[in-house]
Amino acid sequence: MNTSPTKIAIVGAGKGGIALLELLHQIPDVEIVGIADKDPTAPGLKRARDLNVQVAERVQDLIQNHGVNLIMDVTGDPSMGPLIHATKRPGSEVLSGAATRLLWNLVQHQSKLEAELFQADKLAGLGSFAAGIAHDINNPLQLILGLAENLTDEQDLDVVHEQARDITEAVKRTSALCRDLTSYARRDGAGEVVPVNLNMKMDEALKIARYAVTLQDITVVKHYAEAATVIGNPDELLHVFVNLITNAVQAITKRGTLTLQTTVGPDGGVSASVSDTGCGIPKESFSKIFEPLYTTKPPGKGTGLGLYNVMSVISKMEGHICVESDVGVGTTFRIEFPQVQPTMPCAPL
Repeated sequence: MNTSPTKIAIVGAGKGGIALLELLHQIPDVEIVGIADKDPTAPGLKRARDLNVQVAERVQDLIQNHGVNLIMDVTGDPSMGPLIHATKRPGSEVLSGAATRLLWNLVQHQSKLEAELFQADKLAGLGSFAAGIAHDINNPLQLILGLAENLTDEQDLDVVHEQARDITEAVKRTSALCRDLTSYARRDGAGEVVPVNLNMKMDEALKIARYAVTLQDITVVKHYAEAATVIGNPDELLHVFVNLITNAVQAITKRGTLTLQTTVGPDGGVSASVSDTGCGIPKESFSKIFEPLYTTKPPGKGTGLGLYNVMSVISKMEGHICVESDVGVGTTFRIEFPQVQPTMPCAPL
């Protein structure tokens, strides 16, 4: 059986070229030999460099590459077809015209479905947060009510000022809670790929996840490495850690420990792990847990999309996620991220 990758040359670095780059670089059996465009400022060329894909100065140089099996023309330029056919090497196939438009539509449709699944999972998760949210909102509301009732009969001006300050602080806490959750719900994962500080992102995820699950009987342990920074989408990474932390805490039926850890290897590789001392996952379920709609939770408690979305985000980043678990002992999800290129900007979010 031939396991050699399909080597593809992309002609055109506009929207179509960017979409093909994003799609094809995630497929193990596909190698993008390079991309070219008549316009040296085309946005797809910058994205190609971010993905370490070769950028050819001339279209002819790219399509004459000895290893190319398939040339994908997404320029929409009628003059490009004759040029490609006149200069391509024998044996190279060409995909253009209606075929590339169909592929573009399929890519767009896939992206739309992934975004909808991503958002549906977050909104479903917020539904399970309801009890925690109600508790956190009710406490300051009861405080405000009690203070307001006291003020109706209070004659001491100093006491009035003190209780008014307490009411102001309670309102601020409630507003901050609503702001955090509204911001999280509205994020759709579509955003710029930038340096992200994993320690800060895991702390932010812990803050959000506590609305879904109670942490009062759980000890949280953090082992954070300095400079644990990766290149990725901050909103998607936040969603990854919210899912993993929420699952970990829900697996702890009584008292237990949640451990959050980041490490930086000598080669610059970064990893993050979420561990719990919960019920564990049976070995026979390992191959299924990342499948869409698969869940071990009771009806109404899980969508089966959480770990699927986690896997999708990490795969898009060219990372790797693995699970270690023993029934009755606990579970660890570990994410290995690719090494950060030294040329990237250094303003972590």
